[in-house]
Amino acid sequence: MKHIILIFATLLFSQFVNAEAVYIDVGQAKVKKSLLAMPPLKYLGTQTTNKSYIQAGLDIMSVINNDLAVSNLFTNIAPSAYLEDPNKVGLKPAPGEANGFKFENWKTIGTDFLVRGGYDVSGGELTVDMFVYHVPSAKTLLAKTYKAPLDSERKIAHFFSDDLMKALTGKQGMFQTKIVASREAPSSKTSYKEIVVMDWDGANQQPITSNQTISLSPAWSTKGDKIAYTQFAFHTQSKLRNADMFIYDLNDKKRFLLSYRKGINSGACFMPGDNEILLTMSGNDNPDIYRMKINGEGEPVAITHGPNKALNVEPAISPDGKRIAFSSDRSGKPMIYVMNVDGTNVKRLTFAGTYNATPAWSPDGQTLAIGILDVNHFDIFTIKADGTGLTRMTDAKKSNGRPANNESPTWSPDGTHIAFVSDRIDGKQVYVINADGTNERRVTHDHANWDRPKWSPYLR
Repeated sequence: MKHIILIFATLLFSQFVNAEAVYIDVGQAKVKKSLLAMPPLKYLGTQTTNKSYIQAGLDIMSVINNDLAVSNLFTNIAPSAYLEDPNKVGLKPAPGEANGFKFENWKTIGTDFLVRGGYDVSGGELTVDMFVYHVPSAKTLLAKTYKAPLDSERKIAHFFSDDLMKALTGKQGMFQTKIVASREAPSSKTSYKEIVVMDWDGANQQPITSNQTISLSPAWSTKGDKIAYTQFAFHTQSKLRNADMFIYDLNDKKRFLLSYRKGINSGACFMPGDNEILLTMSGNDNPDIYRMKINGEGEPVAITHGPNKALNVEPAISPDGKRIAFSSDRSGKPMIYVMNVDGTNVKRLTFAGTYNATPAWSPDGQTLAIGILDVNHFDIFTIKADGTGLTRMTDAKKSNGRPANNESPTWSPDGTHIAFVSDRIDGKQVYVINADGTNERRVTHDHANWDRPKWSPYLR
């Protein structure tokens, strides 16, 4: 996305010191979390009374702490256990730096990783120096300088969190990614729903629609530069509203109408390469899955054909572009099916509950997350692509003791987390859970009703 790239064009990067090493095996982190010491950032400037400058350092650390907490890989060492005062020693170790910190002081309290950072503000620009050390081996794993405008604290923090994850796990982090969802304002008298893009942690919410109607079911392009969504648009000739499909370009901030055929034009899913899109259309009174070019050329090609006027909705393309998962009631109750990209070789995947919906592929194509209605509420489950290993992810209750609905799962691009909506508190809010079902966290904190979140691909 252009606006992110331009903001960080001034970032100065040094190299990972031990780029080829992996210090945390993500698969084993659940068994043993790493002990992390991360003192507050040191303000290296001279204007120590400038409250906005001091607050910048606090804001950066707040975002980093939240990023690392959701990773579920670390246990933070309490400052009361520190054997040296981080404010009285340098960011680099002794004896290489005069008045540098001593590795032995951190090794004694069992520290696995030490994060030290300092920052300065000059001419409206924020400069942040960050270092990550592996204490047992006394090695520097990461040393970087970040420069950006003073109002870019959150972006710098997410950049560093991603860099830290890469340095320790060898895998790209997901902290610069975003989530798009449909949002119904809590006090709206007319139940308008708008499409909103936000940081993965719910901050920096930016509406991309403001049409005072119902907009829903957004989907990211694979490059992350476009968002498709359905909107009940008013047609002047018929004087009726229709569920039309639009695509919004995040670079030029313009939208164009893709499909306005009578009936439903919904459930968008971009095909690899972003030249074509899957969607459900009901122009023939029978909701089926179609494939069409995003430039609108040619006629849509039907992928499903019933049978017997069956409902076929919510197409989800596998990461390799070879299979489509979807929800269909061809067996009587809506269940999840998988078929080849041309509509052949249809196989039923799920046999649980009374209503199965919103299939979402994991980035490696090995697992799907789905919403299953069982008795009187939805929960999130995962299932292997071969139909085995159905596993419950959520099980929450409302304040009145009744089961909450947990719906519309979507995977982070690194496959480590699943976002979804739940009505357990304050309407339908967005939550995030680790892919193993642990470390559930609320992301949005308002009284709105959020729906159909979709996690972006990597945007860096």
